[in-house]
Amino acid sequence: MAIKRNTKVSSEFSMSSMTDIVFLLLIFFLVTSTLVNPNALKLLLPKSTGQVSAKATVSVSIKHYQDTGTYSFHINGDQTPVRFDQIEGELNELLMTEEDPTFSIYSDETVPVGEVVKVMNIAKRNHYKVILATSPE
Repeated sequence: MAIKRNTKVSSEFSMSSMTDIVFLLLIFFLVTSTLVNPNALKLLLPKSTGQVSAKATVSVSIKHYQDTGTYSFHINGDQTPVRFDQIEGELNELLMTEEDPTFSIYSDETVPVGEVVKVMNIAKRNHYKVILATSPE
């Protein structure tokens, strides 16, 4: 009786597990990309052609409420406003460990220049660099 053993190695490769992994990664990146800025403030930035490539780690947003004529200041896009006299202390806390402290100012188009200059004066007093954010033309 001649019994033969099948010792051939199968050279087939199943792609089903690879497609499952790619599909799960695709779903993961789609879900996380929608959660990047959930608490972003809606600001109409002034337009400019010059863009700076420097990256600021901290941002100060100035929102103008035209119906009441008031302004609110927000640090790092936080929804809760900060009083103007508290901005300097919070910036000092956030930027004290930075080697080259830089923050950016995001302000509505309708915010008067005087309000923006007040925030710039904080940067001048503390020797911080300032980036005024604009939207490209």
